[in-house]
Amino acid sequence: MTDSRISDQLGYGERPHRRWLPLAGVWCLYFAFGLNMASLAPLVAVIESDFGMHHTEMGTILGAWQLVFIGAAIPCGMLLDRIGARRALVLGGVLMAVSALMRSYAGTYSELFIAVGLFGLGGPIVSAGAPKVVGQWFQGRQRGLAMGIYITGPGLGVVVCFALTNSVFMPWFDHDWRLVLRVWGWITLLATGAWIVLATISGSPRAEVSTQRVRMTDLIELLALRDVRLLMMMGVGVLMITHGLGNWLPELLRAGGMSVDQAGYWAAIPVVIGILGALVIPRLATPQHRYHVLRGLFLSVAIGCVFYAITSTGPGLVAAFVLHGIASASMMTVLILTMLELPDIGVGRAGTATGLFFSAAEFGGVAGPVVLGVLYDVTEGFGVGLGLFAGIGCALFVLVSLLGTEHKNSFDE
Repeated sequence: MTDSRISDQLGYGERPHRRWLPLAGVWCLYFAFGLNMASLAPLVAVIESDFGMHHTEMGTILGAWQLVFIGAAIPCGMLLDRIGARRALVLGGVLMAVSALMRSYAGTYSELFIAVGLFGLGGPIVSAGAPKVVGQWFQGRQRGLAMGIYITGPGLGVVVCFALTNSVFMPWFDHDWRLVLRVWGWITLLATGAWIVLATISGSPRAEVSTQRVRMTDLIELLALRDVRLLMMMGVGVLMITHGLGNWLPELLRAGGMSVDQAGYWAAIPVVIGILGALVIPRLATPQHRYHVLRGLFLSVAIGCVFYAITSTGPGLVAAFVLHGIASASMMTVLILTMLELPDIGVGRAGTATGLFFSAAEFGGVAGPVVLGVLYDVTEGFGVGLGLFAGIGCALFVLVSLLGTEHKNSFDE
């Protein structure tokens, strides 16, 4: 039995009632993550007008943080395993807040690009830290529940951003989009403070007491696992779809005839549906059913993209919202759960494994918004881009069959 597996076991059952405190702290940080991830989407039109940009240029802005995320994910994951989640997540929260505040002061395209890119340094710490915290404090079916709970954080952050940006905050601040972004920055600082308090009260699981020495050989060992490589490929496709749709959905709806306010409200619907689904679907993704769940999610998002492409009103649009919402909030959660429960991963290397996963997946996160923006400018519509996303969903459906049929749960050995 490896040292990481021993530490995994020792962490379970310690302070069972306090484990919800660090989960709540992670949720606060992930809520702030969602706010900042979506903060520019409802403001695309006004920012483009202010900076004199086209959709292609705006697409590069929307994808800037994912570009940084690619290079930062592995070092951030290794940092998590080396210094522990508590301190690392504080750093991640501060970086996200600074990014939000810097965006509000940007005066040129380059300054805005750099400010958004800074989010790519804080984001991977939170993305990799959340499953590490869950792995330290939860086990079995409760791990799926815990992951489902914390993944509602960014979803609710996106809902708040979409629903309140143009209908409440923009009128309040005399349509000054910069002040709106400052609000999100201060909320992110508050979320970081909440994590510090809740993590301190809860104490530390024994699994985190021993320092984990992370080496480059760990990356080589992880990459040698075929299912790790397959999951990384699937992550690319998933983030291409979810980040592309997430960043451009308000503008897609506005192109279909909605006003700015209406587009903001309606774009929040799939996120709300996803929040509800995230509380249920990860719990269903037990090892014996996980691949069936993945196939259902990938097929749902593919059909949802088709509905977005062929209709802008009526039952077809509602069906697109439902299918998109169910899939988008749970696809990554189930993929990460699958990754962490592969043999030879464990809590001790959870940060490194998750960082490796996101370093690959964020290639799709960068490509999604950029490709959709470019294809819109070239074709003067979103249809071609949505058709491409539907095809990616179908390809993901097929890739599931290549994953191994049996995995021992390394956390529970």
